[in-house]
Amino acid sequence: MSLFLDLYKTYESNQSFVGEEEQGRFGKSYTLLPISHTTQTAHIEVTVTNKGQFHSAELISNKNERETLIPCTEASASRAGSVIAPYPLHDKLSYVAGDFIAFGGKVKNSNDQPYTHYIANLKHWAESPYSCPQIKSIYLYLRNGCLIKDLVKEGILWLDEGHKLIDKWDNKYKSLCGENKPEIFKVVSGGQGSAFVRFNVYNYSSDAELEQKVWKNKKIYDSFIDYYNHQLGNKDMCYVTGRSLPFTERHANKIRNSGDKAKLISANDTSGFTFRGRFATSHEAVNISYDVSQKAHNALKWLIRRQGKIIDNRVFLVWSIEGEAVPNPEDDFFDLSTFNTDEDIEEKSAFTDQAFAEQFNRAIDGYRNDLNHKSEVNILILDSATTGRMAILYYRNLQKNVYLDHLKAWHSQCFWEHHYIRKKDKKMVEFTGAPATEDIAYAAHGPNASDKVIKSLMERMLTCIVDCKSVPKDIVASAFYRAVNPLGKDQKEWEKTLSIACALVNRQEFERKRGFTVALNEQIDERSYLFGRMLAIADVLEHRALKSEEWRMSNAMRYMNDFSKHPERTWKIIQTNLVPYQAKLGKSGWYLTQLLDEVSSRFKIDEFNDRPLTGKFLLGFYSQRHQLRFKKVTEIDLTSNK
Repeated sequence: MSLFLDLYKTYESNQSFVGEEEQGRFGKSYTLLPISHTTQTAHIEVTVTNKGQFHSAELISNKNERETLIPCTEASASRAGSVIAPYPLHDKLSYVAGDFIAFGGKVKNSNDQPYTHYIANLKHWAESPYSCPQIKSIYLYLRNGCLIKDLVKEGILWLDEGHKLIDKWDNKYKSLCGENKPEIFKVVSGGQGSAFVRFNVYNYSSDAELEQKVWKNKKIYDSFIDYYNHQLGNKDMCYVTGRSLPFTERHANKIRNSGDKAKLISANDTSGFTFRGRFATSHEAVNISYDVSQKAHNALKWLIRRQGKIIDNRVFLVWSIEGEAVPNPEDDFFDLSTFNTDEDIEEKSAFTDQAFAEQFNRAIDGYRNDLNHKSEVNILILDSATTGRMAILYYRNLQKNVYLDHLKAWHSQCFWEHHYIRKKDKKMVEFTGAPATEDIAYAAHGPNASDKVIKSLMERMLTCIVDCKSVPKDIVASAFYRAVNPLGKDQKEWEKTLSIACALVNRQEFERKRGFTVALNEQIDERSYLFGRMLAIADVLEHRALKSEEWRMSNAMRYMNDFSKHPERTWKIIQTNLVPYQAKLGKSGWYLTQLLDEVSSRFKIDEFNDRPLTGKFLLGFYSQRHQLRFKKVTEIDLTSNK
């Protein structure tokens, strides 16, 4: 119940956003839904006059404008199959059109039409003390039962030779509808009878309030909320708030998107063993009030659309109840460092250990600026195994200060220098810090890994960050083996895998109280680190000898995988292949030859063997190659002339 309590508090803390349309990703709009409301994809918009007469109608061709906020009841929100449960205002043609059957519409029982239930409910609302002028106008029009007739006249719907609605388009109807396929069949995936209709009221006066769209009018929201609250049933103890409130056994779906049927709370298996044996009824198992259920689910939908990340239907969500800015644990340090600072993007990428530390502390301090004693952070992962059931895979509620400390531990330990194209936005970034969990997943499993594999690894990494756990060994090992095998990989992909693998290995070393820096440490005598340095020198030496601006794989890199498994035996082959390049460089390569001899001399005689190398091999390789690649040529020349 703690999740629903936190979501309920989130809704209460963000009342100012209720009903306010916000622009989301990919041009889609979203809103924090009022209670007793949901969203539906509308296909036809019908406008009536304030006197209840037909005014106009149009097809909603723009997909981004189809999602419509509509009032709903408990029954209509969870209707399925042949169950008759009308929405209170906007609904499908079979519900809102009184002449649906007359024009060939098919219903399960002609003596029990959906329209009969719909118009009775609308009449009750329109004639109640909670009604408003727009609802009365729509009711006055729809009670005439001539909607389809008017839509046919407007050229929205089309009839066959028998004056019945055309179910599915066929070229034989060209003689009736023209050469071009009518737009309605492009907008509606099923037959015309499945079209969803929303209503608006055209106002001849200059009243700005009445000119507002019906589905965006907050007074109409409040009208239905007050009306429906009056219809709610018995009260009982709410497990979330502890108060006696009207309860519900029907909870919301459409959590991830408008077509999502999976529910977090559902108990419709009365004949199986879902809850029998412990409880006689589902109501005894869990009891949540209607108000809390609506607000908690609406807050969750809003948060997912606003800031959630969805991979293969798995939801990753981080939020603060009070609406404070919260860094996402899945993001890399590049995103974290660009928050709460006015510096240019180019200045936000730290390339030295000192610059990284200063930049990191500045970024974390920016998030601490709005801390108070109530500041909390929530981390949630959701997924569904079936179309009807959704599970909470992971949930944590932490004090914001504790969360930032855990995040600080992650970004200050799992760090390395990175130059790569991020998966999430295809953007080239350069920064020193922790990589994003999604990029870690692709580094461990390759660029062609399935979403199922990626979302599973991201979930495992999230628990490591939030709960300060060790990175699973299999993830580090997978990234390591892909990094030491550059053959068959694109250069940019391999470089990205290499730097991410170094970050993961460095995290392991920090857990052993001996973390490394990107800068080369020439005092380290650990055999894997030294072997890494030797391979880097051999790689740079060959590239210097070739003087080619085009990247090609050196002999050292070709043997990298074998070298990591059998360093002593493989080094003999690499050393032999180096001789022609050393000869070609002559005096200009003397510095690299001396450096190679110096690194070799640091080995203890019994450690220069064929025992497989550890992850520190990559750290030594990267740091040595980094130093040589970015060291000034003049500096090398001066050193070689001494």
